[in-house]
Amino acid sequence: MNLTAALICLAQTVFFEARGEPFLGKVAVASVVMNRTLDGRFPDNVCDVVKQGPTYKSRPDIPVRHRCQFSFYCDGKSDKLNYRLLSVQESVGVAYKVLTGQLPDVTGGATFYHATYVRPEWASYKKKTVKINNHFFYKTRP
Repeated sequence: MNLTAALICLAQTVFFEARGEPFLGKVAVASVVMNRTLDGRFPDNVCDVVKQGPTYKSRPDIPVRHRCQFSFYCDGKSDKLNYRLLSVQESVGVAYKVLTGQLPDVTGGATFYHATYVRPEWASYKKKTVKINNHFFYKTRP
């Protein structure tokens, strides 16, 4: 996976999953993606992590709506970034710095997260590592 593709995939994730979050919240979401690339239970590159989820048998390039690991990727809306927006530029900057190791993992090794206003069933099986603004972060229990 080349740096450009990884950067775009990570920037999309930061923007669409954490655009309303402060800087630290954006770093945290990017950190989860990177932590997954290092965990053998997930794909080993950024774009495959971001796009992980079931696809249609007849169209393996199309994700099943609302069944992805990262909700923005399969919500049926466009994932194109408008690079003129300051919020997109900030997302690209965060993604680049996390991807190149310039920013540390702020999640305590989390590989999962969810917004504070939802209660996914899987959360009860994970160890909460931190709450950052409007997200809870988790890792698998040992």
